[in-house]
Amino acid sequence: MILTTFVQDQRTEATKRLDKFFKQAASKMTRDRYFEMCEQLGKEPVESEIPPGWEDFPSFVQEAINTFNSLGDRMDSDMGFMGKDYTNLPYYLELYEVTDKEYFLDLLGWLDSRAISDSRAAIQREHDKAKRKR
Repeated sequence: MILTTFVQDQRTEATKRLDKFFKQAASKMTRDRYFEMCEQLGKEPVESEIPPGWEDFPSFVQEAINTFNSLGDRMDSDMGFMGKDYTNLPYYLELYEVTDKEYFLDLLGWLDSRAISDSRAAIQREHDKAKRKR
């Protein structure tokens, strides 16, 4: 039971760091830029504020992200990004010798949900922008 809780806590923490990683990337705040900013302001870096870097993720998470980025996109002209095409997924599971397929698929699902939400938000922004121009 303790091991299961520990593993679940680690997975939850990895997902939180992934979320922070992608949000920081979207805002163009990298680890290096954060340290430069702290230096310019004469402030000490705060551990919880340091943007996570690629190297902060275990290889398993990096492999899931690489797989996600390698899968084809399913697009619709009206809906935008509809999710990934998982046709080639078995190839990547074999390539990376994935043993914990459940967690790997959870990560892919999380990445897919996030990408779909980002796509829909971008389409909504463009729609709202077009409405304001009328």
